[in-house]
Amino acid sequence: MPLELKLELKMTQQLRMTPLLQQAIRLLQLSRADLVDAVREELLSNPMLEEQSEMAATEAAHTEGVAEVAKREEKEKAADVEGDSKDMDQAHEQIDWEAYFENYSSPTPGTGTQRLRDDDLPGVEATLSRSTTLFDHLIWQLQVSEFNDQEERVAVEIIGNINDDGYFQGVTLEQIATSLDQDLEYVEEILEMIQEFDPIGVGARDLCECLLIQAEFNELGAIVYDIIRDHLSNLEKKNYSAIARQMEIELDEVIEAAKLISQLEPRPGRPFVGEEPRYITPDIYIRKRDDGQYQAILNDDGMPRLKISNFYRNALRNQSSAEAKDYVTEKLNSAKWLIRSIQQRQRTIVKVTESIIKFQIEFLELGVTHLKPLILRDVADDIGMHESTVSRVTTNKYVHTPQGIYELKYFFNSSIQGDAGDHHASKAVKSLIRTLVANENPKKPYSDQKLADMLKQQHGIRIARRTVAKYREAMRILPSSKRKSFF
Repeated sequence: MPLELKLELKMTQQLRMTPLLQQAIRLLQLSRADLVDAVREELLSNPMLEEQSEMAATEAAHTEGVAEVAKREEKEKAADVEGDSKDMDQAHEQIDWEAYFENYSSPTPGTGTQRLRDDDLPGVEATLSRSTTLFDHLIWQLQVSEFNDQEERVAVEIIGNINDDGYFQGVTLEQIATSLDQDLEYVEEILEMIQEFDPIGVGARDLCECLLIQAEFNELGAIVYDIIRDHLSNLEKKNYSAIARQMEIELDEVIEAAKLISQLEPRPGRPFVGEEPRYITPDIYIRKRDDGQYQAILNDDGMPRLKISNFYRNALRNQSSAEAKDYVTEKLNSAKWLIRSIQQRQRTIVKVTESIIKFQIEFLELGVTHLKPLILRDVADDIGMHESTVSRVTTNKYVHTPQGIYELKYFFNSSIQGDAGDHHASKAVKSLIRTLVANENPKKPYSDQKLADMLKQQHGIRIARRTVAKYREAMRILPSSKRKSFF
């Protein structure tokens, strides 16, 4: 059958992700810090954008309000004369943006030099000296010890493989001996010398060796030493009676030895793990008004206030070169879209937060135990947006509430049905479990089944024992056998 070539005209609809739309979606899911960085990068690459000072923003807002009144009156007069609603809407959009760009503009490019305010200066924590790491502490001890060059070379290799917890891991002594062309016994001697460094127990290859080093240094006795060496698994399970039977000693002696072992440090490097503090700046605040209603207030502090450079806009009007005009026009459109995208992002965050307030009003009043079950679709249906939009808005966004600072995603959780047919949030159930465990008798801790029974009796929450165990493990709470205290 011969092929037939022909032309055909067909009209179809397609959903396309334009670069500008992709940028808007990307800005929507950025965290506050990432958004500030993205705006700073755009300020460097786009000459049409400039950052406005806070004082200039206040003056511009006042000017914008006056200009809006005049423009609105002019628009209403034009609407009466023309009577064309479509043209009126287009003129309204153009007038709003023209007023915005005119008022948020500066005569010359650049922000110039100005005196920094106290808010612009770095915080105290940014000026502090760097804390000493475990590696620095061990190297310092190595330098003040009487090691020859060859021993120091091996010691540096060993210290470089000691992790933050203080354990020698990652490589074996055989590998170090091979790489440095040394005898294994010689490398083991160097490791034993390092294990005498401060903190005691550093350089151990496992928990048993770490505790043995500390027990020997503190002269805790033969019973403690034997328990650590031969009965560490039963010690972890607090099965003291089994240890007493196997060692043929009294139970009181085992308990006394366990008390001494509990005072040893399983992570010798703990004092030197100085993680930098993470400061969370909320994107939005939830505050209670005088009338008792809650209000979502956007946090604009620290966010760059963008404006269009009047200098380059005038250059666009006076530019005769087509290539230069195209470049300035492209940058102007990009600047407009960035400003619109940021404004849309901020409005969306406020809408989502206001919807969360409707669903979680009891949490704001009474705390975590009154958190309600909530899914993305509930908020999406409430504000008329897609679930994916709500998901992006709530990712890496934080809200300051009367109960503390939380990520917006915190308020979305699964549901557990109660005896009365009501539903409880999984996070609320976890909080109740944590409270019950915190108030238990350490000598008679609650089992998972007992916790499930107490939830049913006290709060009407029917939950299986395995679900209690799952929630307990998620909160890193030990089982009852390991929570039991003998002393």
